[in-house]
Amino acid sequence: MAALERRRDGRRGRWIEHWDPDDEQFWATTGRKVARRNLVWSIVTEHLGFCVWLLWSIAVINLDTVGVALSVNEKLWLTTLPNLVGAALRIPYTFGPARFGGRNFTIISAGLLFIPCGLFVYAIENPSIPFWALLLIAATTGLGGGNFASSMSNITHFYPTARQGLPLGLNAAGGNVGVSVTQVTMPPLIVAFGLVAVGWVWMPLILVAAAGTYLFMNNLMHATSAYTVREMAGISRKPHTIVMSVLYVGTFGSFIGYSFSFGILIKNQFPDIKAVDFIWLGALVGSAARPVGGWLADRLGGARVTFWTFLAMGSGIIAVWSAVEARRWPYFLAAFLWVFATTGIGNGSAYKMIPAVFRTKALDGVDGDDPAAVAAALAAARRKAAAAIGITSAIGAFGGVLIQQTFRISLEQTASISAALIVLAVFYGLCTALTWVVYLRRRPSPRVGEPLRSLADAGV
Repeated sequence: MAALERRRDGRRGRWIEHWDPDDEQFWATTGRKVARRNLVWSIVTEHLGFCVWLLWSIAVINLDTVGVALSVNEKLWLTTLPNLVGAALRIPYTFGPARFGGRNFTIISAGLLFIPCGLFVYAIENPSIPFWALLLIAATTGLGGGNFASSMSNITHFYPTARQGLPLGLNAAGGNVGVSVTQVTMPPLIVAFGLVAVGWVWMPLILVAAAGTYLFMNNLMHATSAYTVREMAGISRKPHTIVMSVLYVGTFGSFIGYSFSFGILIKNQFPDIKAVDFIWLGALVGSAARPVGGWLADRLGGARVTFWTFLAMGSGIIAVWSAVEARRWPYFLAAFLWVFATTGIGNGSAYKMIPAVFRTKALDGVDGDDPAAVAAALAAARRKAAAAIGITSAIGAFGGVLIQQTFRISLEQTASISAALIVLAVFYGLCTALTWVVYLRRRPSPRVGEPLRSLADAGV
């Protein structure tokens, strides 16, 4: 280990010069242990990022306790703006590990979480501040949403391409479950110490995460030259980056959009139900399902799992619509939890697809008997996949904003969410068709004599 970690000239920190997880011997003797250690602290930091990102999803339900009276539309904006800012920050955050090193940028991103926590405390202790100031303070929680992109792009470099489904699923789920943790732990704290506790409670935990990252994570030297802004712009225009971004809007966009909106939807559609008792269930189910999606994708193929997941999401959202029309609360809750579970599975399988797509395309036409050519192709694929993951995660989070706005418009125009649910069901149908056409439909091979094949047959 001592030989593995060296300081790069002119830089401080624990830098690893040689890293080749696709080499089975290296992975078995050294890589697995180091990767797992980095994964653990990546999960911890990303988890806290999501906890902070979702502060206002629970705060808006309790603002009346501190004398802040807002309309449903204003409350939706207080939960939409953090989502919007978090989505936008995922693009620059993707460059963070490449520019500063994965360990170094994780420390930075953890430290930045003190800003929204401190401002939240200020806002609650000064309830007379104008609504525009509340919006700006809520926007800073988007710093927690940006953590996802830097964390995922960094962890991608640590694991073999063929085994990334489960670790990426665990990394993402560790963050996603922060949504549920915020929503389930905050109500008792609010009762005991007041709404201001929602801001104070995370500060010592952020300090622990930053210290653990400093002591136990690593920077990968080869990852610091992963891609430039120009290269990332080029990757963003690749057809598969565009397709995967649309699919990730359907999976993660749905997860985060529903997570931000679930409490408000319950309170609006079923006013006799105490929303805080149930708001956390959706995010917990969706988060727990995410590594399952990655695990299934490692074994069955990401495209196949994603295809069937979109079918399940569509059927689930139709069930939610039926429950809304019938005003049946138990049916509504069960159907929405089904939808949350399918978003989690889809998140895991879709993220498995991204490195698999770039690996498959990079190896197409490469002489398999030339180790140097294969190694170069895999290295290029890993760089492109890390950039594509950042782009896709950002667009997926923007999808959450679209879902929140779909609900807002539906409520404003019809006083119901039924119209929004119908739109979402149609969208999931389109995602199902897109997955089949691009990744599952078999086409003739460019090589004479080879049978019809799909990208799923090639490992996507």
